[in-house]
Amino acid sequence: MRIRIVATTAIAAGTLAALSAVPAQATEYSSALKIRGIQYDAPGSDSNNCRTGNTDEEYLTIKNYSSGTTVNLKGYVVKDKAGNRFAFTANHYLQPGDYVKLRGGNGSDSDAKNVVYRDNCNFMWNNDKDSIYLNKPSGAGADSHSYTRSGNDGDRNGYITYHN
Repeated sequence: MRIRIVATTAIAAGTLAALSAVPAQATEYSSALKIRGIQYDAPGSDSNNCRTGNTDEEYLTIKNYSSGTTVNLKGYVVKDKAGNRFAFTANHYLQPGDYVKLRGGNGSDSDAKNVVYRDNCNFMWNNDKDSIYLNKPSGAGADSHSYTRSGNDGDRNGYITYHN
């Protein structure tokens, strides 16, 4: 009887050790807003000069995948792995199926043109690899993705589509 208990305990301990070695899966978020795609490497030579640079060619597309709910982006936060962040501070409503491009550089935000500018001429996304996080106003995750230029992500021109 004692041998069976020891053997059972050893098997259980081995099973727990094996289960803890399994890598964690990506978190699935419950959110209507998803990162649709990213242009992480602006075409041309990178220049963060506010007047003549190309930071406005670097953008993140966020889409409302809900079939019936309008979402206000105010309070949502976009971050990268290094902690660079942008917070939507103004009301910007996405109707079901609608999207917005969050662009670098300076410009006029427009609901009609589906664009919001970060009003920052520094590039946010790394050209080789990075992680993108979209957080709800509560701080909870809405969506996240990582990419590497050398991996199977993107079209080698710096654009990746995540969701259609």
